[in-house]
Amino acid sequence: MTDARHERAPGDRPSREMHASAPSELLVYTIGLFVAVLLTATSFWAANTTLLWPGGVLLGLAVLAIAQMGIHLVFFLHITSGPESTNNVLALAFGVLIVFVVIAGTMWIVADMSTNMMMPSGAPMSMQH
Repeated sequence: MTDARHERAPGDRPSREMHASAPSELLVYTIGLFVAVLLTATSFWAANTTLLWPGGVLLGLAVLAIAQMGIHLVFFLHITSGPESTNNVLALAFGVLIVFVVIAGTMWIVADMSTNMMMPSGAPMSMQH
């Protein structure tokens, strides 16, 4: 028989039968906090060092930011692949969709306004005042 401790994700809450062998919530939160602080310190180091190729710093910071979002989702928000967190995953996906629509719509509107407010280069001098 397999060991029950290794059949769940780090942020997943243990079921009743696994509760005795599961690590405490304080340990899970402490590990999450340690990894999040480590990723934050690494991103500050990457932004301020000259050891990295300047073009790769932006990519490195993006990877560290995505990793930190994953740590927050798993360890603090307990978003896992288990069947009991389906509603949380759907709510998260809906939130991401709304944020994408708001940002993309804002960029579209601002770009359209910028295009429509440009003065044509051949306009008479009286219109440029």
